[in-house]
Amino acid sequence: MIVLGADGYIGWPMAMHLSRLGHRVVAVDNLARRAWDEEGGTESLVPIATMEQRVARWHELTGRTIAYEPFDLCDHDALDACIARWRPDAVIHFAEQRSAPFSMVDREHAVRTQANNIIGNLNLLFSIQAHVPTCHLIKLGSMGEYGAPNIDIEEGYITIEHNGRSDRLPFPKVPHSFYHLSKVADSQNIHFACRIWGLRATDLNQGVVYGCETEDTHLHPDLMTRFDYDSIWGTALNRFCVQAATGQPLTVYGKGGQTRGYLDIRDTMACITLTLDNPPDEGECRVFNQFTEQFSLNQLAELVTEARRQHGQETSVVHLPNPRVEAEEHYYNAKHTRLLDLGLQPHYLGNTLVDSLITLVARHTDRVDPVLLERPSVTWRAGGNEVWRQYARPERRSELASATAELVGRATRVTPAPPAGADGIHPAPAVAAS
Repeated sequence: MIVLGADGYIGWPMAMHLSRLGHRVVAVDNLARRAWDEEGGTESLVPIATMEQRVARWHELTGRTIAYEPFDLCDHDALDACIARWRPDAVIHFAEQRSAPFSMVDREHAVRTQANNIIGNLNLLFSIQAHVPTCHLIKLGSMGEYGAPNIDIEEGYITIEHNGRSDRLPFPKVPHSFYHLSKVADSQNIHFACRIWGLRATDLNQGVVYGCETEDTHLHPDLMTRFDYDSIWGTALNRFCVQAATGQPLTVYGKGGQTRGYLDIRDTMACITLTLDNPPDEGECRVFNQFTEQFSLNQLAELVTEARRQHGQETSVVHLPNPRVEAEEHYYNAKHTRLLDLGLQPHYLGNTLVDSLITLVARHTDRVDPVLLERPSVTWRAGGNEVWRQYARPERRSELASATAELVGRATRVTPAPPAGADGIHPAPAVAAS
């Protein structure tokens, strides 16, 4: 099987997990995430090895091979060749720009996010349809696609009655950012491809993931995955744990009533394994809401302060102006039963797990940047602020503009049609058998 975005926070542990289970794994990544760190002056709190070091160490320790192929999903020729060569039974798609704040920096970052995510996903759909139409596509979506509606959030679909008629339709979505908008477009394109081409897909609307230690990352430091704490790439829980470990107040954005779904990274591994073992039918676009618990920011802060309190350490909480445009107190009740029905055994967030996160952080506090820890770099209304400008490399601005133009241009070039036959009719493309 192919894991796209295999150098990422979840992609790398997933590649190891599947390899350990005996699958032949092809890891694909263009290393863009590392370049975006370089551009914005951010880095993982936990040092991470290169992709070449990772796959070599994995083979050394386990005897198993993960094949690494470096290319961009927006390069359709490279992607098409990879799908045709390996003919996977399943493709797990993590290869997208995943940060809402990054997508809100300015026009170029919004364009880059949507071009990278939407066009890469479209390229993948066409390659699967051409070469492995029975392949199971597992796509990582986001609970942020839904927004925070004042009704219960169903798992992907909702039955609506209107003017005496009824239909089952995709659940309405009010996304939080240009990034989440790209995820909505992905979901619609996948749904369309399943209806029209008969593909089979599972769209995993994932909540916020925490933790960076799995059974496999424990084997060697070279196998560790990222831990991001800054406001571009990190999560509120990661930020709180770093602040607690360094004796700083926990910074809650706004009133703190913002509520989301959360899950342990080990449960992400389990969810995708269950999804693989229970594929959808031909033509089915299945949606799972992938999280195990719901917390508000205030509840997360209380979990961290209580964990510290049990060790005799008092931690304060401060509220900062919210850089995002969102409801800070709202109703939130999202269904998430389908993965539980398949057998998911969740790891729940509690004091013990919070302690383990803080202990991990404490080993790397020398790598903490206090400015990036405390202050947001992007606001939804104004884009990249003085913190972003302080850390972003000035020479990267023109490079980014050129790269964005090239990305959009490369992804929209027309591939020349094959030569016409003697009768002037173009031959139909061959479709590879599964």
